[in-house]
Amino acid sequence: MKILIPNDILLSINMNEELLIHEILRIFAFNLFAEGRLSSGKAAKLAGMTKIVFLIEAGKREIDILPYSPDELKRELA
Repeated sequence: MKILIPNDILLSINMNEELLIHEILRIFAFNLFAEGRLSSGKAAKLAGMTKIVFLIEAGKREIDILPYSPDELKRELA
């Protein structure tokens, strides 16, 4: 797949095409994970991160990394 990004956009955001594509993929991976459409492992792969780094970054972005409410988690662990 090829994504064409106009040079004036790249200059405006002070990024080269490779960095912008990497950032787009990271954002997309976090969004798909937050929506429950990708597992943490697959989202990490898409983002170009290890799973643990991805989960740490997801936490920093306040993305729930466990699909359970506190009560559901208590029941699961009981």
